[in-house]
Amino acid sequence: MSTLLDFEKPILELEGKVKELRSLADGSELDLNEEIAKLEGRAAKLLSQTYAKLTAWQKTQVARHADRPHFVDYVEGLIEEFTPLAGDRLYAEDRAIVGGLGRFRGLSVVVMGHEKGADTEDRVRHNFGMARPEGYRKAVRLMRMAERFRLPVLTFVDTPGAHPGVDAEERGQAEAIARAIETCLDLEVPLIATVVGEGGSGGAIALAAADRILMLEHSIYSVISPEGCAAILWRSADQAPTAAEALRLTAQDLLQHKLVDQVIPEPLGGAHRGRATTIAAVGDAIEQHLRPLIRLSGAELKKARREKFLRMGQATDAKTAQPS
Repeated sequence: MSTLLDFEKPILELEGKVKELRSLADGSELDLNEEIAKLEGRAAKLLSQTYAKLTAWQKTQVARHADRPHFVDYVEGLIEEFTPLAGDRLYAEDRAIVGGLGRFRGLSVVVMGHEKGADTEDRVRHNFGMARPEGYRKAVRLMRMAERFRLPVLTFVDTPGAHPGVDAEERGQAEAIARAIETCLDLEVPLIATVVGEGGSGGAIALAAADRILMLEHSIYSVISPEGCAAILWRSADQAPTAAEALRLTAQDLLQHKLVDQVIPEPLGGAHRGRATTIAAVGDAIEQHLRPLIRLSGAELKKARREKFLRMGQATDAKTAQPS
C-alpha cells in the first residue's frame, strides 16, 4: 500500500516482519512456519481490534486512502461496454466527473462519478475529484439523456467538495450545483448513489439526491470537511478530530439518522485491503436496490424521492410520540 495511516503502523510493522521471515525462509532450510503463523495471528487480531473501534477522524483517513477503489475501478469491475461521454455542451470537459453509457448486470444504464486519480499526475489531471461548473452541467446533461431513453442512473460519490477556485465561481459554481440537485430530484428514472470514499458538501450532494443512497462502511458524508469545520470554529485545523466527531459524518451515524439507506460492509482493514471484494459488494447492493425501482413509473419514482427528502430532519413531537 502506498499510503500509511498513523493508526495502522503497528499492524504494518507486524506484516512487515511476516514478509521478512517468509523471505528468509525461502531458499533456506530454516523452518519458520510456526513463527510466521504466530505473527500472522497477532497481525490479524490487531487489525480486527483496530478497525472495530475506529474514531470518526480515523474513518475520515480511511475514506481518503489513496488505494481505495476509485470510480474507474468500479466501472471496470461492474460496467460492461462502458462508453464515456464528455463535455457540458457549454464550456468545456471536466475530468473530475467521469460519465457515460454501459451495461450493469444486464441492464443498460448511465453511470457517472467523481474521479480523484490514481497517482500524482492523474490526480492533477482529475483535479483531485473537485469538479468545476462544467462537471455538474455535464452530469445534468447525462441525467437528462438517461431520462429521455428511460435508463437508470448510477452515481459514485468521492470528492472533498466542489472546486473552490475563482474561475469556478465566475462560471456559476453554485448555480451549476443547484441545477444538478434539482435534476436529481426531478428525474423520472431510478437514481442510485453510492458514497465510496469522501462525500464532501454540495459537490457530493449534486450527484447524491437519489432514490437510494448507499455508503461504504468506512466512507464519510458531510456538509464540510473536519479541517474546514475546525478552521471556522477553533481557528485551527488541529481540532479536526474533534470536528469529525461533532459532524456525525460516518456511514453509521448517517444510517442512524436515516439520511442514507444502506451501509455496505468493507473487508477487514478497509476497502484498500480488498478492492475486488469491495467492488463486488457494491455491485450486489446496487442491484438489490435497483431491481425493485425499475418496476416503478416515473411519477411514482419522483413522488417517493420528493417525500424521502422532505422527511429528512423532521422533528418528532414528544407528546404525540408517547403511547396513550
